[in-house]
Amino acid sequence: MNNLRESIRHLKNDLIYRYFHFRINHGDNPYEVFLKKEPYKVLFIVSHMRSGSSLLTHILISNPAIKGYGESHIQYQLETDLRSLYFKAYFHNQEFTNFQDLEKLRMNHSYILDKLLHDKKLLNNDLLKSQDFYFIFLIREPSRTLVSMLDHKPHWNEENAVDYYTQRLETLSKYAYIINSKERSFFLTYDQLINDSESVFILLQNFLETKEGFSENYQVLNTTGKRNIGDFKENIRSGRIIRKPRPLDFSISPDLLETAKDKFDKCRKILHESCQRLND
Repeated sequence: MNNLRESIRHLKNDLIYRYFHFRINHGDNPYEVFLKKEPYKVLFIVSHMRSGSSLLTHILISNPAIKGYGESHIQYQLETDLRSLYFKAYFHNQEFTNFQDLEKLRMNHSYILDKLLHDKKLLNNDLLKSQDFYFIFLIREPSRTLVSMLDHKPHWNEENAVDYYTQRLETLSKYAYIINSKERSFFLTYDQLINDSESVFILLQNFLETKEGFSENYQVLNTTGKRNIGDFKENIRSGRIIRKPRPLDFSISPDLLETAKDKFDKCRKILHESCQRLND
């Protein structure tokens, strides 16, 4: 009996694999899949580690117009690399265990989402100019971000954390200059996401032109809290925004913190000028 069940499971997975493979790779346009009327738009969360990007991801993908799961780790050189994202989002990170799961075969979302937290993921800056790419810039002030990085990566010292953080903010500033479009870029901070959520949700709905809005309650997935996909701390599994920060027993040297604050302020100013955003 166990062998029969295993054979059926393998057959089911093989059929689903072939189904998605055919739909995704049929045709020349990397934004289209077979039998889908409208091409996909690509939505990137461009951010840094410990910024609240996992929380924002869950809020976004709880909207029926947006499909994603977390950090795919795909390196984007060509538009055709988007097919790898489709396949990961629809096949590798979904469960098909009952007839209700057949709804997941439809591939009817407007946006496919990925989040980019590291410099070596977007290998071709020309992709930033594509009219089918949309970007949400998310940054967080350095004092909490850096101690959270040290908690997240115990093998790092404070210099490692500051080097990564400042370099990443510099890259985000460069991205904003290249995109040069308020129609395709949106900027918010972690504090705004947490403390001015409703205003952020209204602006995000307008920016993405989704029929349904966003909520601070979100769907918990089978990938939620898994390492290498996003935040693996307990709060992300709650299914809602938790505003009380976890206690962290780390500190950053004043001179390094000042360097990080200076880079944060410069990046925030550039994003403030370049993107759609909350009014101050």
